Amino acid sequence: MPTNQERDQELFDELAFYTLTLHDPAFLHQNAVDAFAAQHVSAETKPITAVFALIGLYLTLEKGFSGRQVQLAHMRLARQRKQWPKIPPNSERASFSVADVLAAEPGAPREQAIRNWCTAVWETWAHQRPLIVQLAREELDVH
Repeated sequence: MPTNQERDQELFDELAFYTLTLHDPAFLHQNAVDAFAAQHVSAETKPITAVFALIGLYLTLEKGFSGRQVQLAHMRLARQRKQWPKIPPNSERASFSVADVLAAEPGAPREQAIRNWCTAVWETWAHQRPLIVQLAREELDVH
């Protein structure tokens, strides 16, 4: 019997296949990657994974970056800095998950579900917003 984490990973793999076949210029795949990573931060999560996921959600939802722009920001961050603060696991879980995204019809409904998922996950991390904003300002000059 798979664990919840294993089940979620299987569902995410299915979603990733879908988003990568879109070949969309906005690269919605990056948004799904960030939502999934942020929703699954654990004590074992590498600092870079948690920080990049949260910066990605911040840039998308609050600064209007496309997934492609977030991907480029992640690449820039990886070149500039090697040490990232450890983000502790979140005790709050978003009510929206990868399963909810896959339940939406392919096309516009599923793409909207990915955006809804990003929003739901980002809202659970509100307590880390000041750190994420500070990192985006310092490392990416995003104001």
